[in-house]
Amino acid sequence: MALSHDELWPRAGSWPVSAAGERVDAAILGVPTWRTSLSSTGAHATPAAIREALRRYSATLMGPPALDLNEALRIVDAGDVHEPDGDEGVQRTVDRVRGLSEDARLVIALGGDNSLTYPVARGSGATGLITIDAHFDLRDGVSNGSPVRRLVQDAPDAEQIDPRRIVQIGIADFANSAAYARRAAEWGIRVITLDEVRGRDLADVVGEAVRVAGAESRIHLDVDVDVVDRAVAPGCPASVPGGLAAWELRALVRGIATDPRVVSADIAEVDATADAEDARTVRLAALCVLELLAGLAGR
Repeated sequence: MALSHDELWPRAGSWPVSAAGERVDAAILGVPTWRTSLSSTGAHATPAAIREALRRYSATLMGPPALDLNEALRIVDAGDVHEPDGDEGVQRTVDRVRGLSEDARLVIALGGDNSLTYPVARGSGATGLITIDAHFDLRDGVSNGSPVRRLVQDAPDAEQIDPRRIVQIGIADFANSAAYARRAAEWGIRVITLDEVRGRDLADVVGEAVRVAGAESRIHLDVDVDVVDRAVAPGCPASVPGGLAAWELRALVRGIATDPRVVSADIAEVDATADAEDARTVRLAALCVLELLAGLAGR
């Protein structure tokens, strides 16, 4: 069904195409990774679905005073990386993000499975990493379960991230192994479990995360939507009942994005082809894009 048109109710999305050398506040880039996923996924269909879902929302913060993000920020759409999987695809993504980062204060990558975190963080020159995720992503090999380990061990020396500058928020019971928990502890990764998040003020969690990850000035934020309750995110193959509430995820994303050291972010692990009929998972992913922009506007 066609969306209604009201000149006094401008919609989010449909941002102009990026131009080389143009200074902007935010650049949106599709990175439809999916070929190395540990579970069957149609995540390569998700960037287009998020762009469509954005049109269902306004870009206005209620304040007061009300603020239209389309007026407050220069936002551009940089299209999609073609075939971002594999060694050549990784390098294409690194190069594309690196180029965008020269001109944009914040690069927002639309996944795709979680393997996109590896090239996007490298391309933005991140020296610290914050993940909002139910999983460690410290597996061996190359998959959507390994990007955090790969940023520590597999990246070129100058692009590796010190694990002591990694914060993982939302790590959940029954979603990980003891071996990878030990690996995180041995490496000095700061793990803020789902239970710990729920026992603390969210602003306090945000403050600690950016302080630890931001010591070297450039932070990448990985937003893995499977951290939320499965009732909210049925389109995430690995989401489980009892995860974060949608409002908690949105508050964390906006709070972290408010810090000027956050230079890139990704939205990961949403399979648009497996979503509920009402597209609730994709719509939440679209709202996370808007929360990133809200944080950027609040700097």
